[in-house]
Order: sequence, then structure tokens, then C-alpha cells
Amino acid sequence: MALDSFHEVIENIRSITDLVDPEPDCQTITAIHDQIDKETTERRKELEQAHANLKALARILDTARTSSTRPPGVPSAEQHADNLKRLQHTKISLSKALNDAESTVANKHSELKRLKDDLRQLEESDPAAEHELDGSALRLQIYQGLGIEPILDEKGNLDRVLVESMSRDIHVVKWNNNIPEEDLVEQVWRLSLL
Repeated sequence: MALDSFHEVIENIRSITDLVDPEPDCQTITAIHDQIDKETTERRKELEQAHANLKALARILDTARTSSTRPPGVPSAEQHADNLKRLQHTKISLSKALNDAESTVANKHSELKRLKDDLRQLEESDPAAEHELDGSALRLQIYQGLGIEPILDEKGNLDRVLVESMSRDIHVVKWNNNIPEEDLVEQVWRLSLL
């Protein structure tokens, strides 16, 4: 019986062996391994691509961070606001100074116009004729006011001129007919300015 049952087991194993075909299972396992290798390669490529993208984004971030910081020469927002206030104050001060200067110029123009009118009136008028004064006496008084006093001889001719300089010194200029009158006048004026 033992032998029969042993033969029976062998027959059963043979019948089962015919039912079990290892070829499709091997192909399935090989296909699974191929699929795993393919997915591993794709994941590795995706990981490398993600790593490259990460490096590129890190460079962009560094560039953005560098460009977003203020250079040393650029003032901060508070400094910029202070500069604007200071410049606005300067603008107002300059505007006021300009208005004052324009006002002064306008006043000076009106004064100049008035003085020109006065000069024109004085040039058109003859004060000596209006007051019936002797022109010689008036000129003599002006010369004496300037510190120049003519001295006449006994015939009434000019003999010499006393000149009081600005330093209060007294000089005598002998009026000589042999010297040109222009030179004598120049000498008188030069002495009066000493």
C-alpha cells in the first residue's frame, strides 16, 4: 500500500506538474523586474531634473535677493523721505529768496526810472537861469567845497591854487601860463586825492 500510495502521489505530482507551467510566471516576474528597472530609471531622471530645477531656482533666488537689497550708496526709505523734506524746505527758501530778489529788482527798476526822469528834468533845466545866480560864484563855491581855492593876483588873474588833500594836507600849485592848463588841472585833482 505504501508503494501504491507512493505511485499515486507521483502520478498526482505529474498531473499537477502538467497543470503548472512555470514559463508564464517567469515571464511575469521578468516583466515586473523590467518595469521596476524602467520606473527606477525614470524616477532617477525625474530626481536629477528636480535637483537641476532646484539649483536653478536657488540661483534665481540668490539673484533676486541680491537685487532686492539696497546698494550702499542708495539711501533708505527714511533717509529718502528726510532728503525730500530737506529739498522741499530748500525749494521754499529759494522761492522766497527769488520773490524777494524779484521785488527788489522791481523796486530798483522803478527807482532807476524815477532817477532817469529826474536826470532828464535836470538836464533840461538851467538852475543858474532860474535863480539868477552868477555861474562863476557857484563854481567857486563848488571848488571850495572840494578843498580847492584859487588865489588871484592884484590884476585879478589866477596866480596859484591852494589844494586841501583828502589827508587834510595843504598843497600849493603855482599857475604858470607856460604849462598847459590840462596838466595844471590834472595836478590839482591828483593832489586833492592824496
